[in-house]
Amino acid sequence: MEPKAVFDIFAQINQVPRPSKHEERISQWLQTFAAGHGIECVADEAMNVIMRVPATPGYENHEGVILQAHMDMVCEKNGDVEHDFMTDPIQTYVDGEFLKAKGTTLGADDGIGISMALAAITDPNLQHPAIECLFTVDEETGLTGAMKLQDGVLRSKRLINIDSEDDGQIFIGCAGGIDTLAKMHYKSEIINHKSQIAIRLSVTGLLGGHSGDDINKGRANANQLLVWFLARIWPQTELQLARIEGGNLRNAIAREAQAVLCVPMSYKEQIRIEWNHYVAQMEQVFGEVEKDMRLDLETCDMPDTFIPADKAYRLIMALCECPHGMIAMSKEMPGLVETSTNLASIKMKEEANGEAYIEINTSQRSSIEASKHHLKWAVEQALSLACDEVTHGDGYPGWAPNPSSALLEVVKKAYIDLYKSEPKVLAIHAGLECGLFLEKYPYLDMVSIGPQMYGVHSPQERLSIPSTERCYRWLCQTLQAL
Repeated sequence: MEPKAVFDIFAQINQVPRPSKHEERISQWLQTFAAGHGIECVADEAMNVIMRVPATPGYENHEGVILQAHMDMVCEKNGDVEHDFMTDPIQTYVDGEFLKAKGTTLGADDGIGISMALAAITDPNLQHPAIECLFTVDEETGLTGAMKLQDGVLRSKRLINIDSEDDGQIFIGCAGGIDTLAKMHYKSEIINHKSQIAIRLSVTGLLGGHSGDDINKGRANANQLLVWFLARIWPQTELQLARIEGGNLRNAIAREAQAVLCVPMSYKEQIRIEWNHYVAQMEQVFGEVEKDMRLDLETCDMPDTFIPADKAYRLIMALCECPHGMIAMSKEMPGLVETSTNLASIKMKEEANGEAYIEINTSQRSSIEASKHHLKWAVEQALSLACDEVTHGDGYPGWAPNPSSALLEVVKKAYIDLYKSEPKVLAIHAGLECGLFLEKYPYLDMVSIGPQMYGVHSPQERLSIPSTERCYRWLCQTLQAL
């Protein structure tokens, strides 16, 4: 597999558990790597790692550059896979021209960005100006590392972010985002088992994917598929809702969801008929995209408690009202999603005092700051139909495109010199750390590149091996040109 240095480093990184907010081991691994190669290295209080490599002879008077990637990875796995992201290494394998993982996310987002940067700064034959490597923590769930980066740490005025996922494309802007967390507290009630039957509804096999990059690709959201059916049958049956859960991470489209219902025995056949009709309708709506979609109904063991009927009904209505998906397309950049939201997860939890609650996570994105906040308020209004607590995160800013960037021209020319074709210059409907870097270093000239990946933020994540080689050659050509 070429480039060998890049994939060797990536294999080592995938032995190190690195969930978001648990980057202690990968931060230490990077520091050990730097020490082993005689590279100047510091780690800040947030566990961000900064490495500094001097210019090669003859490049001392050239302006330096920052190579930037993030340490953490999205931890998603298929329901039938035994894997502990806190302790287990990622099990990778080659399938044709792709590198994949066995039933889990691969971690190429953004382990491959780190690998490219480390391969470049340890290549004795690569000529380059002074390089700073900035490896940040918690990009996926809060951009904490970028937020906590101190002023004055970075010395260079140019930055190449290696966290994009499209071959031959240069990104010069990204969306801002904000998360919303809602809770519905309730006291569980005892189920009257007499003449009742318990039914489990489950949605599995969906593609899921990145809540920014994939939000406009017509993919189904498992949470929506579930609550749409519950809302449909609620007025016709005397159902009681015992459990409802779906999705996992705020930045991933929900792939799986399930609910457990209790209904009078007399409604069993009616619900089964309604479910079969509903499955046929959803296959008509999503079948072309969701080839492996499964919607299953089965009887199950009778649960001990259920959610009070009035609260359960308001919850289903609130989830139905909660927006999800692409909201608006950009007027300035054709083909770019401007505003979207993701109904990410529904989870049942208990507080320390034993009180039960249902937690709902959503994530809003927009390249227009006002639209991001308008959507946040729309989500709040919908979820307030059922939830007694709705809070919003601090959010992060977008990165406004700079088409006249000097760095952009160098990166474009390096690609043209190598591949005799012009790369696409775009903005991305996903969160990159660049907007936060600009708040502290407003003079930075930045671009973002990366190799081709598919299925990011899902167990279907796969990395193109040929694209990785092309992207690494492009990065090296750029460093020599700089």
